[in-house]
Amino acid sequence: MSASKSVQVSSLRDNTRFITTHDPTTGKAIIHSSTPGDWSSYDDGKLGFNVIYTTSKFPPNLNNDEDLKAHDEVKASGKLGLVNPGGTVCRTVDFGPDYECMMHRTQSLDYGIVIEGAIEMVLDSGETRLLHPGDVAIQRATMHAWRNPSKTDWARMVFVLQDCQMVKVGDVEFGEDLGRGAEGLPPSGTAHLN
Repeated sequence: MSASKSVQVSSLRDNTRFITTHDPTTGKAIIHSSTPGDWSSYDDGKLGFNVIYTTSKFPPNLNNDEDLKAHDEVKASGKLGLVNPGGTVCRTVDFGPDYECMMHRTQSLDYGIVIEGAIEMVLDSGETRLLHPGDVAIQRATMHAWRNPSKTDWARMVFVLQDCQMVKVGDVEFGEDLGRGAEGLPPSGTAHLN
């Protein structure tokens, strides 16, 4: 699953990120910036990632644009995995027609919102659910995969991932497991006990 930087891979409309801030003179809300997606392509163009924003601590510090600086540093480092240790990641993911990503687990609590198309959530138990636009999956550090069942249309989800404590079931600890074919995705570095 090696990555390549590119323009958006899907046929879906690109998304624009709008960041707000405060006018230092009036204290009124203003637009800090608006930027198009910054996409990375995986699996021969069948999967696209757009990291919208990250935070690196909780709660984030918005004063003096500290959060903006931290986000820029994380992006520039080239070391951002699926999860940002001690923080959050907001990411758009586009899934090509008839595409299923690898079975994986992140050490995080994730909100996955279907925006366009339909996505099948596949769990390592064999259980599946078909999600439609507006449906939300709350992934709690479980092994899972995502499958676009359409033979012709792209699907899109927005994910917000937040680092979490190590999950234990009985005496077994479950940390990050990027699964097979995850070359090109750096590890998140979340293997810690909080």
